[in-house]
Amino acid sequence: MKVLIVSKALVVGEYQKKAQAIAGHEGVEVVAVVPPIWRDPAFERRLDRAHIQGYTLIESPIWLNGHFHLFFFPWLGKILDEQKPDILHVDEEPYNLATFLAVRAARQRHIPSVFFTWQNLCRRYPWPFSQMERYVYRSAAWALAGTPAAARVLTSKGYQGPLTVVPQFGVDPETFSPENRTTRAPATGDDTIRVGFAGRLVPEKGIDVLLDALALLPRRFHLAILGDGPERQPAQARCYALGIDSRVTFENPISSTEMAKWLQTIDVLALPSVSRPNWAEQFGRVLVEAMACGLPVVGSSCGEIPEVIGEAGLIFPEGDAGAFAHALAQIGDSPELRQTLGFRGRERVMGRFTHARVAEQTVEAYRGVHARPAP
Repeated sequence: MKVLIVSKALVVGEYQKKAQAIAGHEGVEVVAVVPPIWRDPAFERRLDRAHIQGYTLIESPIWLNGHFHLFFFPWLGKILDEQKPDILHVDEEPYNLATFLAVRAARQRHIPSVFFTWQNLCRRYPWPFSQMERYVYRSAAWALAGTPAAARVLTSKGYQGPLTVVPQFGVDPETFSPENRTTRAPATGDDTIRVGFAGRLVPEKGIDVLLDALALLPRRFHLAILGDGPERQPAQARCYALGIDSRVTFENPISSTEMAKWLQTIDVLALPSVSRPNWAEQFGRVLVEAMACGLPVVGSSCGEIPEVIGEAGLIFPEGDAGAFAHALAQIGDSPELRQTLGFRGRERVMGRFTHARVAEQTVEAYRGVHARPAP
């Protein structure tokens, strides 16, 4: 069974381990179509050929780069004709132009297709996106939904085909591991608690709530903010206004292959996302990376954060800086709680969120597609 995966996300080196894990299954050949670069509004990601053994990687240009709903792969039809896959896996939302064009090209060649969705809000899109979405629903052989909420949205919007609930990517438990943790030198004393945040610095990530919570905590709590975006300068100004600038460091984004090392420098990972009318946290990958490292995590009640964390961390009402500070204080004051939550997090990742587990569930979906009558 030959599967062609079209994915802009596979420009990230760490994510390529999923393609390797899928290709490691007996009878499965993988061809990945990846752009040379993806221009996210907040930053630019160039293709990192970190893990490309065991499958074929085709670097193909995309048009309208950086436009989430409008970009597409102009050479995909030619690639399908050359590769002749048994299944096309489009790693994109069903309302995107890239997904519509890919599914249509596959249907024209009688190749069954699979699409992926994170969308956890039941949003109605204007024409032509609504038309493209309905076409994909009718034409695709299988759907992959990143969370149970995303699966519910799919069915509520009219998708009637088979689907599997599986994250888009997992983590490597050998790279992200408690065994790789080293004893760090405390910043100001043995009782220092270093809180970490990693992500885009945009309003919905709750940076202001994070800083307000830190201001309520004793001086032994320090904060490392890893990332960039439009909220960086306002956040720096807020630190000075709150009088916590000496306890906060801002660090530039790093590559996915460096993330595990950065996580070893903190004591607790925080994700204080805040819902917006058109957005709620869809997963929070940094949570599972931290949990795999045996770190306790604290997250808001936004979107899928509670579903991802489960019993492996503490949840506070989104936007509530006081409750956030209380949760961080609980973890900071109790080495036993840190150890317990770290153990639970590692166990949860091993059962649900490794590359191997994600690949296994994805291949099960492929085999389901392969067993269905040809379109």
